[in-house]
Parts: sequence; C-alpha cells; structure tokens
Amino acid sequence: MDLSQAFSTMAADLPAIFSMSLVTLASLVMILQESLSENDRPIPWIGVGALAIAAIWEVAHLGTPSGTAFFESIRTGGFASYINLIVLGSGIITIVLSVPYLDNIKHGYGEVYAMIMFATVGMLMLGTANSLVSIFVGLETMSVSLYVLTGLIREDEGSVESALKYFLLGAFSTGFFLYGIALMYGATGTMYLPEMQGAVPEGSIMFWAGVALFLIGFLFKVSAAPFHMWTPDVYQGAPTPLTGYMSTASKAAAFASLILVLFYALPDERWSLVLSAVAVITMIIGNVLAVAQDNVKRMLAYSSIAHAGYVLVALAAGTNEAYAGAMFYLLIYALMNLGAFGVMAMLEWDGKEGRVQSLNSLAGIGYEKPLLGVAMGVFMFSLTGFPPLGGFMGKYAAFAPAVDAGLTWLVLIAVLMSAISAYYYLRVVYVFWMQSASDTPEAQETPSSFALTSTPATTAIVVCAVALVVLGVYSGGLLDMTIGFFDSGMMAATP
Repeated sequence: MDLSQAFSTMAADLPAIFSMSLVTLASLVMILQESLSENDRPIPWIGVGALAIAAIWEVAHLGTPSGTAFFESIRTGGFASYINLIVLGSGIITIVLSVPYLDNIKHGYGEVYAMIMFATVGMLMLGTANSLVSIFVGLETMSVSLYVLTGLIREDEGSVESALKYFLLGAFSTGFFLYGIALMYGATGTMYLPEMQGAVPEGSIMFWAGVALFLIGFLFKVSAAPFHMWTPDVYQGAPTPLTGYMSTASKAAAFASLILVLFYALPDERWSLVLSAVAVITMIIGNVLAVAQDNVKRMLAYSSIAHAGYVLVALAAGTNEAYAGAMFYLLIYALMNLGAFGVMAMLEWDGKEGRVQSLNSLAGIGYEKPLLGVAMGVFMFSLTGFPPLGGFMGKYAAFAPAVDAGLTWLVLIAVLMSAISAYYYLRVVYVFWMQSASDTPEAQETPSSFALTSTPATTAIVVCAVALVVLGVYSGGLLDMTIGFFDSGMMAATP
C-alpha cells in the first residue's frame, strides 16, 4: 500500500473510528480523574456516557454500506457497526453491574473501569479488523486488559491463580497466532484479508500451515475445545460481572473477526469439515462437563464453551445466511450471559467472587428476590432454547443455514446437546423456586442479608431479560438486517 498520503487522509478517516477514539479518550480522562480524586464516584459513569454516545453513533451507521478506513485496515458501517454495538452495549451493562459489586468488595477503583474501556477499544478493533496486523493489535489490547481484570482481587489466591493461568495460556496461544500470521504473509505477500484469497499460491503448504496456527489462536480466544482448558478456572476466579464481560463481548469480537477471515480470506469448503469437528467436540465437552458442576459460575463457564460450539455450527456452513445467523446469535448470547452473571453477582455472598458458593446455597431465593428470580428464569430458559425467547430464535438462526448447507448431522448433534443442557439450566430454576431453604443445609448457612441492592444494576438485568423476550417474538427485521450485511454490495472487498 502507498502510505505517502497517510497524514493527509487521516483527518478524513477519523469519523470512521469515532467510537474507538471516543472510548480511548474517555479511558484517559477516567485515569486522569482517578489520579486527581481517588475512587471518584463519577468515574464509572463517565465510561457509561462515552459508551452510550458511541453506541448511538453506531446505530446511525447500521444501514450504511461497508467501507474501510486507515488504508483498509479497519472496516466501517453495516457489519462493523453491528458488532460494535454488541461490544459497546456489553460494556455499558458490565460497568453498571460492576459499580455496586466492586464497591461491596472494596475494589471500586477508577483504574478498573478504565481497564474495561481499554479492553473495549481492543474489541472494537478486533471485531472490525480488515488486516492481520489490525487483528493482532486488537486481540492483544483486549487480552492484556482482561488479564489484569481477571487478577483484580490480588488478596485472593483464586483470583491470582486464574489470572496467571489466563496469562500463561494466552501468551502461548499468541505464539501460535503470530507464527500463523507470519506464514500467511510469507505465502501471500499481503496482510489484507480481501487480497489474501487471490494471492494464495496453488498447493501452498506454507499458507495452509499458517492458517492452521492462526485458527488455533482464534479457537483459544472463543473457548473452543480442545483449547478451552483455561475457561472454567478463569471464569470462576474473576470478579463475577467481569466474567460476564469476558464471556460475551470478547467472544463476540473474536467470532466477528473470524467471520471476516472466513468470508474474505478463506472461502474454502475444506474448512467446513474442520470447523464441524471442532464444533462437535466443543458442544459435547461443554455440555457434558456442565452437568457435573455445583458452582453456577463454573457451570456457566462450561455453558460458554458449549455455546461457542453452537456458533461454530453456523460457521461450518460457510454461507452468507449462516454468517448472519452467527452474528444474530452473538447478540442473543451476550444478553443471556450478561444477565445470568449479573444475577449471580447480585446474589454473591461467599467473599471469594462466588468461587466456593454452591447452587444449593441459593435455595428458595426466588421468593426472597422475586425480580432476580424471574429474570434468572428467563435467562436459563433462553439459554436452553425454549420458545418464544431469544435463545430459541438465536439457535434457529444459527442451525437452519447449516441444514440448508447439508450439515443435518451436525445440527442433530447440536439439538441433542441443547436437550442435555436443559438439565443444568433448569436445575437453577428448580433451586431458585422449588427448593426450600429450610431443607437445604447450605442455604441455612447463607447470610440472611447477602444480596446486593442497586437500582441501576437491577434495571440492567431486567433490560436484558425484556430484550430476550422481545427479540424472541420480533426478530425478523433484525435477522434480515444481518443477512443484508453479507450481500455483495454491503460487504464489498474494497471501499
């Protein structure tokens, strides 16, 4: 690429990265404010305001054709605005849920909220990257921030252990990722995704070896088996609202980036079988191991692995409708998991980020906290895939294109795994509403006034639950829009 006009075109490109720039600026303001006034109460709300303004900007650009900025390194409009909305919305909900939680555990530092914002910047770049360099920069910006957030509670051995595991395994996967990028560039001579497909030499072992290493790095980030080992321990040891954030926003950004890679650089049917095999292993491991969990956070961690498998079912189909279905599913999944982790954050009492808190200790909590109990029921039924909730429509959008692509056997396995998941999801509903605290020793030992009380946090949880109901009933327009993102005009390879 000719970079001689880089500075002259930079001003014209700045509006294309308005959201990224605004979130970065707000992060710096939050750090400065923390240095002037430690633990200042407005700091998290500065972040919420910046994320909300950025989200409004992206809503206004949902219908614009896809383009590129900064010498085609970042995609803009349409698809990019959609994934940015998921990331920004997840950030807003996470900060709102984190304020009472972090205050309760005496870790409501301003730097924490700034770190959430920096992670969001990385996700915004990752989900809209149009070159291998942009993918790597976004991925590492996101990952380093999440490593720090995971080990936030330095006084707790479980939190430190989780952060260390995440960091070491994440660094290891980054090595695979970088070697893959090097081999792909060496074989094609380009870092840009749309140029890569036409530059692959016939029968190039170097390129396909690079793609294999590159995909290993991606599969680690989305918690796909057999690269999922870090997920249960990290999710269990991290602060609960931040666990919800890393299980949704980071996964949405990583899957969006993977979709762009598959759509532009690797539209090859040979990857369908590979992704199908990974999807089967991921769904089986996630669902079967989730059945045995007594800790809700750990159960949701294995559930997160299983849902990565459901998204991979759509990606294995490799059609425009399948990619659109995967994007729709990522939105639904973000609402379900943010809400579920939010409820668990409000009901956490063990002083160890919910790491040792058993499900049975919450017996009968639905009657004590009916709003949280009803919301948790919506999230669990939606995660299972019951109609007419959003989870059902999300799975339909992901699975139907796979059937059309001839992967009926893969969809049958996915449906069977969804049926198995009903056991551990509905067990939560049973404990909340149908099990008496007087008959459960763990519940009898639970502090009587442990639940957090926060109107903004409760409102965020209710919004997630209501959105799932609405999207389950009225999802046609949104599905049509996501399919439109992959039309030739909306996803042009060049601006």
